[in-house]
Amino acid sequence: MVSAGDFRKGLTIELDGQVYTVVDFQHVKPGKGAAFVRTKIKNIMTGSVLERTFNPTERVPRARVETKEMQYLYNDGNLYYFMDTETYEQIPLNREQVEDAMKYVKENMNVTIKFFKGSPFSVEPPNFVELVVAETEPGVRGDTVTGGTKPATLETGAVIHVPLFVNTGDVIRVDTRTDEYMERV
Repeated sequence: MVSAGDFRKGLTIELDGQVYTVVDFQHVKPGKGAAFVRTKIKNIMTGSVLERTFNPTERVPRARVETKEMQYLYNDGNLYYFMDTETYEQIPLNREQVEDAMKYVKENMNVTIKFFKGSPFSVEPPNFVELVVAETEPGVRGDTVTGGTKPATLETGAVIHVPLFVNTGDVIRVDTRTDEYMERV
């Protein structure tokens, strides 16, 4: 059991027979009346997001979520195949379950998959990945004084903003949590 006053982003809870993850929370202490916790929670199976308020002392059961390190193998259109690196067992996941994470994942890359009661519901790429810039406009000499950025398409198809000195073919490090350029490798 966890009290609503201890909510944090990423916490998984059971509510009304469903499992939710806390997307956002805010402790509110109005001038009059009791304090409360305003939250946005996402159903891990359906993906729907709810806004709900809790009393800070209200206790909610914590959901038991397992995480496994798995290797991404390939996709055949709608299904993405992942392999458990310990048992070599393969599991297929639908495009809807993986589409957010796959913009930074290449074949043979390790990812973290979350399971609830044996069924996978979330794929998380590593926090930092190194990818090749597949396409970007050339930077104009003399434009760098403003510290500007330009869009760049990575080898996985993701589009992020990079500094003007980054060129097509460069290998860059990307923070997958914030979709930001970190450095040129």
